[in-house]
Amino acid sequence: MRSIRASMCPSTRVLVVEDDHELRSTLADVLADQGYEVSCASNGREALDRLAGGLPRPDVILLDLVMPVMDGFAFRDAQRGQPNLADIPTVVLSASYPPDSARISALGARAVLAKPVGIDRLISALERLAPRPRTLPH
Repeated sequence: MRSIRASMCPSTRVLVVEDDHELRSTLADVLADQGYEVSCASNGREALDRLAGGLPRPDVILLDLVMPVMDGFAFRDAQRGQPNLADIPTVVLSASYPPDSARISALGARAVLAKPVGIDRLISALERLAPRPRTLPH
């Protein structure tokens, strides 16, 4: 029944960009359980490649900052430089930088959450930026 509802009602799309496999997988599972359509990338370069390669435009990006290949700072620079991606709201997850630091502020993220982040705080931030469609009563 769950897959039928998903096909009848469009889902809010979230792109999770996180290098830690276990955390990325956990975030994807939790968000999918909450009704989000989730895509994942293990670094900023992979995320940009997937977006350029036809990945459906996400409604929000959940972005780690410290990653190999292309970190979250470089990803945000690239994202903001592309008109078709610049307006996608971004939620930054960080264990390395204080949320109120100048470097974090310069990212222009719509929300900054310190790791480890509680599920309630994460869902609340996503709901503010990209509310999930409500299912219609039968």
